[in-house]
Amino acid sequence: HVQLAESGGGLVQPGGSLKLSCAVSGDIDSINRIGWRRQAPGKRREWVAQIANGFNPVYVDSVKGRFTISRDHANNLVNLYMSNLTTDDTAVYYCSAEVLTPATPIDYWGQGTQVTVSS
Repeated sequence: HVQLAESGGGLVQPGGSLKLSCAVSGDIDSINRIGWRRQAPGKRREWVAQIANGFNPVYVDSVKGRFTISRDHANNLVNLYMSNLTTDDTAVYYCSAEVLTPATPIDYWGQGTQVTVSS
């Protein structure tokens, strides 16, 4: 099992920056892919940024050039640096990890952290 705990959400003005952190614990070596998803009111949950083992980070088009994901293996953290935020970035952000099994992949989720971009 994998446990994920997010921190760093809050209220920020348009054009501002914010850093989200995800503390990862449990069977870390079993993780195949980890990153951040978000869900805005009335919208589907979407991957924002993710890192899969052996691959470069992948970003949804809407955040390319503004968001950066990094994995701090020494401290078991996954960070999301967000800059030039817009009101469209308002959502609950979830840290998410995928573990491969012989059957189907298992997704783990944190409790989510609210990011509100507003003037």
